[in-house]
Amino acid sequence: MTSGVIFDIKKFAIHDGPGIRTTVFFKGCPLACRWCHNPEGLTIAEQHVHHQKRCIGCGECVQRCAQNALKPSDNGILWDEDRCIRCKTCVQTCPSEAHEFIGQTMTADEVVDKIKKDIVFYDASKGGVTFSGGEPLMQAQFLLELLDACAQLDVHCAVDTTGYADAELLLSVAARTDLFLYDLKHLDAEKHRNHTGVSNKKILDNLKLIARNGANVNIRIPIIPDFNADEENINHTGEFISSLPGVRNVNLLPYHSAAKSKYSRLGVQCFPSEMQIPSKKKMHDLAKRLQSFGLQVKIGG
Repeated sequence: MTSGVIFDIKKFAIHDGPGIRTTVFFKGCPLACRWCHNPEGLTIAEQHVHHQKRCIGCGECVQRCAQNALKPSDNGILWDEDRCIRCKTCVQTCPSEAHEFIGQTMTADEVVDKIKKDIVFYDASKGGVTFSGGEPLMQAQFLLELLDACAQLDVHCAVDTTGYADAELLLSVAARTDLFLYDLKHLDAEKHRNHTGVSNKKILDNLKLIARNGANVNIRIPIIPDFNADEENINHTGEFISSLPGVRNVNLLPYHSAAKSKYSRLGVQCFPSEMQIPSKKKMHDLAKRLQSFGLQVKIGG
């Protein structure tokens, strides 16, 4: 039985594909997008979070940690990742629930058991399951086993992906997937690498590959002013998407800063102060421009 690491299972999701859905969030991502709204999905390892506002300063967690991985400071309890063995004694000890570990190892059967409980809602709304992240393709065998299990249950499956993976894996996933929610961030290779940490060549090649093979694909474009919302990139994006056989649906996702507090809790460097939130007019203008390429464009998930 294959196991994987996830950081959340969200029930009754309505922005991750058609109908009412259960979204399973995988940990780990090969990209490091500066605007990522799920920073807890960037690394596959379990991450410790200390909620300082909940802490009552009793020091019990520090005393009980056999690895000396916790130390008090003016900014709350500091966590030493190298010393920590993820025994979760701090979580069990804390009377105010100030400690949390993000990430849980689950078997495919355990995830499927949770999915089964929501099948009645899928049937009523023409919904299903969406595997998201992070990047679900980083945990390939876990994902494939879940897709096969959902197929046996006749559950609609969507995979929300960056497309950054080996082509053979994409084709294998495509054979088991009803819908790809495929992220497209920038058409320029250098700008893509500067803002995400990786080249876009594999992403674009894989998108062309699964489109040629008849996959059902919805393109999702995060709109980041001063990165990809300029006229040149939008025109190139429209030309590229319209050249893909069978791909016409596009979702424009405006950047928002709601994840800023997540970065702070995780101790991850954050760039929201540099990012601007696009105006409604800007989003409307971008949608209209992409529609001129014969695309069906929706603002939001």
